Amino acid sequence: MLEDKERAIAEIMHTYGDDVLRLVYTYVRNQAIAEDLTQEIFIKCYTNLHKYNGTSKLKTWLWRIAINQCKDYLKSWYNRKVIAVGEETLRQKEEPLGTEEKVVRGFMDVELIAAVMQLPPKYREVIYLYYYEEMTAKEIGNVTKKSENTIKTRLKRAKELLENQLGGDLYDG
Repeated sequence: MLEDKERAIAEIMHTYGDDVLRLVYTYVRNQAIAEDLTQEIFIKCYTNLHKYNGTSKLKTWLWRIAINQCKDYLKSWYNRKVIAVGEETLRQKEEPLGTEEKVVRGFMDVELIAAVMQLPPKYREVIYLYYYEEMTAKEIGNVTKKSENTIKTRLKRAKELLENQLGGDLYDG
């Protein structure tokens, strides 16, 4: 039984590891913190694997764990009170693009990526899941535990915010 569980988590990490890391990065915008949180997410996944009942897709279940972990981190005392030195250095030196930007660059330009990363988390989340993960509004609603209409409203609002930031019309997508 333990071997099966270890084999299952190894396969889940292999299949979804990079995707989870990119998702987490969209929330925390710091590579080191994203890597730490991703490890914590897979530990939670391992310890709660027995609770996965198959009523939703494995990816949806994993995304729910990841999103909750990110939101908990963003609400944490550590995140609110401690300034990450690496993040501050990035802001001051304007280093080259981070991991998330490099990955997303294939379908979005750098200016748009920067604008997306400046959105509040609830809008960044829906933009990422909708455009990068190619989830429907209904699927995003299932993952985030929000209504489909709420997701559609957030997508619309996120697009409006991006248009204002970028000073023009975004192409429909």
